[in-house]
Amino acid sequence: MGNQLDRITHLNYSELPTGDPSGLEKDELRVGVAYFFSDEEEEVDDRTPSDCGFTKDHGTAEDEPFSVSEVEYSAFCSHECIFSKLRENEDLNVYSVKTLLTMCKPGDLLELVATAQAPHWAIYEQDDRVIHLYKDEIRKDSLLEVSNGRHGRIVNNRYRYRPLPPDLVMQNAAGHLGLSTEEICWTNSESFAAWCRFGKREFKAGGEAHSAEQQYFLKVHLSGSGVHTLVFRSLEDMIRERRRVDASGILKELSLVNGGKE
Repeated sequence: MGNQLDRITHLNYSELPTGDPSGLEKDELRVGVAYFFSDEEEEVDDRTPSDCGFTKDHGTAEDEPFSVSEVEYSAFCSHECIFSKLRENEDLNVYSVKTLLTMCKPGDLLELVATAQAPHWAIYEQDDRVIHLYKDEIRKDSLLEVSNGRHGRIVNNRYRYRPLPPDLVMQNAAGHLGLSTEEICWTNSESFAAWCRFGKREFKAGGEAHSAEQQYFLKVHLSGSGVHTLVFRSLEDMIRERRRVDASGILKELSLVNGGKE
């Protein structure tokens, strides 16, 4: 994670409940504070590939996988695991876009990654084309152009929900092409792409009713400092904060509000 931990900007946040609503604290959880920022992240910026934090041996061929320094997470709704990004359980390597294109099928969920930047998600259509939410618009673009030199991977199994058939995934994505600003009910590329693949309204902003009985728990797995757990009232809130952790280097602050490690 390197120097991204030190690049902490000003915070505009609100504090969510930090205990079980029944008043009974659970020993296995240490629930922290969720921070909400006032503006949405800028995705797929103009940095060059050398700025993106990829680790590669000089003798490694372009079509071989790369590794990138990333925060690892798991997430739960009640006691059900709904999201997992853990290196011990899956291959988190990324590939050049040219290599990735040889692996993709229509309806695949793609993630473009770079260090200290929120990942960009898209739905693969065919022939280098993806459908994605970018700059407040649902667009169809070339994956090679969108990547801007970044590397990517297929993340069909990142969320543990049952996926829709590929034709319905593509219908969801293509059916919203051209929508912009006020017509869009997703706050970032991940929420839109995940909604296309899984069809769950929880991925939409305001798509689920808040209730004390249903809470989302995000476990942030930090090397050398344990696992920090945050609680959220909706899936969309949890996604927004996780992406903020990736983009803003808020990890040092999180370790302080949690009071240590589990």
